[in-house]
This record gives sequence, C-alpha cells and structure tokens, in this order.
Amino acid sequence: MSNIPEQREPPVVLLVEDNLGDVRLAREAFRDVNGSIHLHLASDGIEAMAFLQKQGVYVDAPRPDLIVLDLNLPKMNGREVLAQIKGDTSLKMIPTVVLSSSETDADVLISYQLQANCYLRKPAQWDAFVGMVRSINAFWLTNTRLPPKTLNG
Repeated sequence: MSNIPEQREPPVVLLVEDNLGDVRLAREAFRDVNGSIHLHLASDGIEAMAFLQKQGVYVDAPRPDLIVLDLNLPKMNGREVLAQIKGDTSLKMIPTVVLSSSETDADVLISYQLQANCYLRKPAQWDAFVGMVRSINAFWLTNTRLPPKTLNG
C-alpha cells in the first residue's frame, strides 16, 4: 500500500448566474474558501448549455465537477437548464446545486422534481454566503467522491 496521497485535479465549477453582485460575491467566496477552484461563469441559460455541450466559443470548455445554478435567468431560465442537464445522459451525473433567492415551496419542489442535487437559498450577508460556499466546497468538492469525468452515462 502506498502512502502517497491521491492527486486530485483542481475542481471545476460552473456558476450560472446573471446578477453581477452575486457573481462578484461568489467569485470572492470561492477564492477565499478554495483558491484552487476553477470557477467558470455563464450569465444566462443559453450560455450555460453552450458551455456544457461544448458549443461555439466553448468547444474547449472543461467538464465541470459541479454546477451552481440560479433559477431566475434570462433567455432560458434555471428550471429549463436543469431539465436539459438532467435529461442529457452525458450531463446528468454532474451534481447540480440550485442557488436561488426564492423561498417559495413551488421553486423548491420543481427543482427536486427536475432532479436538482440540492436547493440552497442565497444568503444576503457576506459571512453567511462564505459559510455556504465553504459548505458546498467541503461537501461537493472535498468529501464527496464524484463520478469520473470520462463517463458519459
């Protein structure tokens, strides 16, 4: 048995968010929590799907280890993006965290019906936001064993 720790590639996270203030908060929080995370941004649902399907300018986009998805997006809303991700055999195994300011039971219910891996409410305070990102990092990117990126189904 070897004592050499398993080498992990830096985690890749796709943040799908159109609110520039929330994008800035998320970038700073992810950088503070885990500087090795490669955070990519899609500002609407169409751009998110192009990134995930490696279309157009995203032909060389990396496959994310985690998707953090807002529900209220322009062009294609987060519910539609989630449905497309979970309906695509090559994408459905990527854990998808819904991060929304909505507290409505309907949004929580539809997110889980569309197979979101979890639903988190966006905290309004910086410390709470960093704490939530720390929890996301610890659970999804540190402690959880994710499927290999080379599998498609």
